[in-house]
Amino acid sequence: MASEIKWIKIVTDIFDDEKILLIESLPEADTIIVVWFKLLTLAGKQNYGGVLMMNDRVHYTDEMLSTLFRRPLNTVRAALQTFEQFGMIEIINNAITIPNWEKHQSVESMERVREQARKRVAKHREKQKTLANGNVTCNVTVTHSNALDKEEEIDKEEDIYNICPIKEIIEYLNSATGKSYRYQSNSNKKIIQARWNEGYKLDDFKKVIDNMVANWTGTEWEKYLQPSTLFRESNFDKYLNMVPRAPKPAQTNVPAWALEEIEQDKSEEAMQRMQALKARMLANEKDEPVPEWAEKVLASQQTADGQAKLADIYAELEAMENGET
Repeated sequence: MASEIKWIKIVTDIFDDEKILLIESLPEADTIIVVWFKLLTLAGKQNYGGVLMMNDRVHYTDEMLSTLFRRPLNTVRAALQTFEQFGMIEIINNAITIPNWEKHQSVESMERVREQARKRVAKHREKQKTLANGNVTCNVTVTHSNALDKEEEIDKEEDIYNICPIKEIIEYLNSATGKSYRYQSNSNKKIIQARWNEGYKLDDFKKVIDNMVANWTGTEWEKYLQPSTLFRESNFDKYLNMVPRAPKPAQTNVPAWALEEIEQDKSEEAMQRMQALKARMLANEKDEPVPEWAEKVLASQQTADGQAKLADIYAELEAMENGET
């Protein structure tokens, strides 16, 4: 948390403000006004320049504010919607911000916070230069503007680091499921951003998708391979830690002894023979001509020993199809 501001400025005629007057005409007006003051005090306590942040990486959601303010979630959401309509807050990348934050706080407190920030950045730069010079102690003079520039650079780096890859997550889901969910959808953005704000990362989202695709594909649950189910707060951690179902072994009518022989003999010739046998078997099942390439492969390998072996395999396949084994 940034340096805390101990108090915020409230003008004495705040209840004559037209926005407050309009709010007072709404249902649950008193509760909505209480939520507004709680937002202001929380912003001052956390002190991220009017952005409602819990720490450097997590911003407050409406669910979190409902818990902190001890107010029903629907009431908090209605209050936030009202504040946004009146321009009292802005939602930027799903983060709640107070645009006119400067007028709600102490000038003296802000100057003190800025001075602390300048000193912190200056100390950081001095340490970096000392290390660059081989740990030789040196005197470093940091100008006012350089310190602020450095602080802005740090903020930009943090913003880039914290961008939620919503598009990449949705595209990964679409690729795994063959569906076409839109990353621009507000509902998809909101639910993904909420989990991201809780500390989950890209690999966690991909693992949830992989786990549930493995478990649900081909079942009645496949229709629930969607953002609203996979990324729901009550499901996400459970799906993240779920063991994916092992794929069923491929079915084959080839006798086990033949498979064992082919497993031992992995030459190109053996692989061709196996593919040709499969092609012949499928053609016979469908009462279709055997592919010419398969006949050529089998004919080219018809030594006396090979003929006997192929005859045994083919006889075994026919016996299995006729239910004789």
